[in-house]
Amino acid sequence: MNTARRPARRLRRVWDDLRGHSGDRVIGQVARQLRAARDGADLAREMAAGRTPPAAARARMAEIEHAGDAERAALAAMLRGVLATPIDREDLYRLSRSVDDVLDNLRDFVRESDMFGPSELGFAVPPLDAVLEGLTALDTAVRKVLAEPAAVTIAALGARKAGNRVRETRQAELAVLFAGPLGIDVLRRTELLDRLDAVGRRLGEAADALSDAMLKRSH
Repeated sequence: MNTARRPARRLRRVWDDLRGHSGDRVIGQVARQLRAARDGADLAREMAAGRTPPAAARARMAEIEHAGDAERAALAAMLRGVLATPIDREDLYRLSRSVDDVLDNLRDFVRESDMFGPSELGFAVPPLDAVLEGLTALDTAVRKVLAEPAAVTIAALGARKAGNRVRETRQAELAVLFAGPLGIDVLRRTELLDRLDAVGRRLGEAADALSDAMLKRSH
């Protein structure tokens, strides 16, 4: 690496910080990681609705997960290179890790659906709808960090509530399953619903990380 270029890069970072551009870049990168998680949730719902075969969804999910990992790595590199961040770095890392966990659990849901092969996956549509609502609310919250910081906590609360709805829809689906005859298909569906419950919990953790960051920023 040409060491003569390092002072110039540092100067550009300082200039970006002074003009506030580094905050835009960081928020944009978080939004791109969220986009990958949303792509994963969209794919999982398409599979659950019977529009994409599990084997094809599993292959496509591998590509989406790779893209999500790349966006997370890009965010980590960016945070090492900027002098100032719009919210606390630790909370940004927490947020990024939780979004990554959302995508990882969606990957496992798709993979296990392909492996376990339940007769149909319509039971997973309601919790996946809640996941999509939560990711949309979280994306809205992130995009308000710079433009409308006072509204971030309310938008993040929407993501937290959506995560809770994942659990509620899971419980409702389990009640239907357990009311009928128990068999291997019920066990398979229960395992998949548990995986979606993990997605909802990670979504709630992401919302909490963002809310905590804004609370620190206000003090």
